[in-house]
Amino acid sequence: MSKDDKEPKQSRSYKQGNLFESQGGAWGKAEGGTNRSAMRAELSSRLVAQRALTTGIVDKISEHGSLAKAFKEVRSNQGAAGIDGVSLEEYERRLTEHIGHLQEALRKGTYRPQAVRGVEIPKPNGGKRLLGIPTVEDRVVQQSIQNALQIVYDPYFSEYSYGFRPGRSAHQAVEQAACYVMEGKVWVVDIDLKSFFDEINHERLMSRLGKVISDERLLKLIRRYLKAGMMQDGLCSQRIAGTPQGGPLSPLLSNIVLDELDRELEARGLSFARYADDCNIFVKSQRSAQRVLASLTRFIEEKLKLKINREKSGVRRCDQVKFLGHTVEQNGKIRIADASIKRLKMKIREVTKRNRGLSFSRVIMETNRVIQGWAVYYRRCNTWLSRLKELDGWIRRRLRCYALKQHQKRYPTYRFLRSLGLGENQAWAAVMYRKWWPMANYPPILKVMGIRWFAEQGLKSLAAVQAVKR
Repeated sequence: MSKDDKEPKQSRSYKQGNLFESQGGAWGKAEGGTNRSAMRAELSSRLVAQRALTTGIVDKISEHGSLAKAFKEVRSNQGAAGIDGVSLEEYERRLTEHIGHLQEALRKGTYRPQAVRGVEIPKPNGGKRLLGIPTVEDRVVQQSIQNALQIVYDPYFSEYSYGFRPGRSAHQAVEQAACYVMEGKVWVVDIDLKSFFDEINHERLMSRLGKVISDERLLKLIRRYLKAGMMQDGLCSQRIAGTPQGGPLSPLLSNIVLDELDRELEARGLSFARYADDCNIFVKSQRSAQRVLASLTRFIEEKLKLKINREKSGVRRCDQVKFLGHTVEQNGKIRIADASIKRLKMKIREVTKRNRGLSFSRVIMETNRVIQGWAVYYRRCNTWLSRLKELDGWIRRRLRCYALKQHQKRYPTYRFLRSLGLGENQAWAAVMYRKWWPMANYPPILKVMGIRWFAEQGLKSLAAVQAVKR
């Protein structure tokens, strides 16, 4: 391994600065590398402290207050019913009775999780993702376990792990990536774990949990959750690996699995940022990056028993990498990734499909919801205002199409345009277009259905929303 890969260095570390808005701000200091023997000593003392916290932890998990709090969190997250068909509302009507039964079963060790309900949802980049929806009762128990174990594990997770952790966010992970790029670490080892949640090795996970959790009742309960089947299309299949996405406990278990990767990266003195299974490592040269990719591939597949997606993983310059929907330029500025803009357009196309049969005001409302959520997530990017205005113009054109198509035939469309103040000749010229998309860009129509008209209809602007959020 080259000097760039293994020498401990003083590295800039994201703390509270906001690199999306400026390149100044407070820089923290963090060691780039850690001696392995020192790490082993630290791990030993950490395990002692953690095991002390987990003594009799099932009694804490099964307390009435813990289960009641867990139900409130499950209810706030909403979600569909599991295989038993019991909704959140139905479960809440007999909440006290349910909690009483749960307390007894958990303390005696007789609680048995039910199979999860398999549901396929579309991935943003195509394909399907399989979710496992537990019953409401199983979600309550999982949430109570998660609340108890978060206190045990989270203080010891890596500083550079940002996913599914209190007080941490995707924005912080991207800001940390920008810190590395500003140090000159412009080559990225982009690691893509293939079907990560489905490939988690149960025995390795239980072994790691057993080193920390001293209450055997909890270990047995977690194993039962891992082994619970999945019901899909009337058939129940048993699981030999993986932890299904959809349960409250899965995110924490995923961080416990990947904490081993974080420790390995720290021991090698590598600069990285990880959000769940999305991990980027930053180095100064392409040659070093290629060596890091090769050695980490061996570590992940042979030690962690996970699979690397070789088609998606690779070595790239920072401005060619999409990290949590963002791209970091070589000057450290952060912009919205091209793929994220494509996904926004796909979503707007879905909302503005003519065959949905919704009123124009309802489509405006749904479009605003998309704009608001998208602008909030990307609110801190160094995005050019001209790009946002261009997107705003494209969204208005889609909505013009929708409004014009509602009239279907030429004469109703003509009357609609006349009602907006378009002259007789211009209105007739507009409706002579054979296709709606060109018509929606006809200059006279742009005047009467322009920015002011859409503002009167209640449409929000990406540029305006992001300016406020910044």
